[in-house]
Amino acid sequence: MIISENIFFKIQSRFVSMSVTYKTIITIVFGLWSSSLSSFVFSQSAPYPNKPITLVVPFPPGGVADIVARPVAEALTRELGQTVLVENKAGAGGGIGMGYVSRAKPDGYTLLMALSSITVIPEADLVVGRSPMFALSDLKPIARFTADPTVLVVRADAPWRNLKEFLDDAKKRPNAINYGSSGNYGTMHVPMVMLEAGAGVSFTHVPFTGAGPALVGLLSGQIDAVASGPTTVMQNIKAGKLRALAQWGNNRLELLPEVRTLAEEGINVQYAQWSGLFVPSGVPDPIVQKIRAATKIVANDTRVRENIIGAGSPLQYLDTTEFERYVQADSKKMSELVKRMGKLD
Repeated sequence: MIISENIFFKIQSRFVSMSVTYKTIITIVFGLWSSSLSSFVFSQSAPYPNKPITLVVPFPPGGVADIVARPVAEALTRELGQTVLVENKAGAGGGIGMGYVSRAKPDGYTLLMALSSITVIPEADLVVGRSPMFALSDLKPIARFTADPTVLVVRADAPWRNLKEFLDDAKKRPNAINYGSSGNYGTMHVPMVMLEAGAGVSFTHVPFTGAGPALVGLLSGQIDAVASGPTTVMQNIKAGKLRALAQWGNNRLELLPEVRTLAEEGINVQYAQWSGLFVPSGVPDPIVQKIRAATKIVANDTRVRENIIGAGSPLQYLDTTEFERYVQADSKKMSELVKRMGKLD
């Protein structure tokens, strides 16, 4: 409804001349009317979702998050009835994309497929004294999809045939062996720092913008080793281009049964690289529950399971409540580790 300028000033003049009591009554009535109108407009709006949804992957194509996100996005498209588009926003070990989603409008149209570095980066920001890219509380966990032990790989033509030879060489030549990662304090960096401490060796760290570029660097001979989730390296292991030396799990991997755990090698170190779906923390609960319900169906989708399992990672789904507890526990553990790592050059 449009009120002409003359009528508006007449109403305003009349309002000014009224007693305080009448003004108060009119103000209350007008406030209730406005609130009712807003509720009516909101209730008449189209139900969620009514436009395309963006699923942000905070790493380049080719890494674990990207490999998991693409079949999940395809299945969510079928479940939600709107296109779910994957958008790669790489940089700062995943921090740029995670920060972007944490600041996104909390309307359910911007989702995040994060890796376990999400629990590391906020503490790392504090340690290095930089402005935080995001706070963990800015993002709400929806579901975990995978949780894989990291696998240490080298090129198939590398001189090290097993972990013992690799570590013996590292002890003889401190910092001579270099390895690539997705960035400082990231999911490919942290496990190697843990290995250095557990085995009493030192390597040279070469950060890339993501797992995909780091893998390319390994295959092209720019670096000597990479520690990453099975999904990132499995195809190249099968193709005979990479050799797996060890893995950070508690038990042998079903798809790599011949690869020994670090514990079997006498090194008490475990680390899992997990992937999970998040939304900005301010997303209304009805929308969160709709995404949650769709995600539960997606986790059992045949094509999703085939794609993720085929890439080398068994689905290890956790629903919202369990995943929230898992994230908090992981955050506590990683916070302590990052403090021990300290500020990096």
